[in-house]
Amino acid sequence: MIMDPAEEFRTITMKKFAEAERAMCAGDPEPRFALWSHQDPVTLFGAATPVQSGWDVLEPVFRWVASRFSAVEDYRMEMVACQSIGDMGYTVAFEHVTATAYGKTTTFTLRATHVWRREDSEWKIVHRHGDSPPADDYASQNQRPA
Repeated sequence: MIMDPAEEFRTITMKKFAEAERAMCAGDPEPRFALWSHQDPVTLFGAATPVQSGWDVLEPVFRWVASRFSAVEDYRMEMVACQSIGDMGYTVAFEHVTATAYGKTTTFTLRATHVWRREDSEWKIVHRHGDSPPADDYASQNQRPA
């Protein structure tokens, strides 16, 4: 049975993505490499790096990020939005991580937005923007929507 491309994106590709990010947080960047396009343009607005562009630049950055980690206790992706139309897709999620970084257990949450492109019938990431969620100034001031 042939799966609808949008359903494939929401299920199979997101499962591969979560597995790759879990491996990354355990110090293994190889599964991430398999999910990223190696064809320009590819870009990274990383949580711990300035803006990066081009696969030749991203690969060593991903190796460096993975080298910071040695074990992962928990990786959970809290999907906010996930959509694909034609050969393009995007995901917006919170990534909740408990991992060993630099020899110490750390817990953190990142906001992560990805842009995906289908290449040769496979979904590949072409952009990631990851950062720490800001404080909610709006809610803290008891603002209510109009």
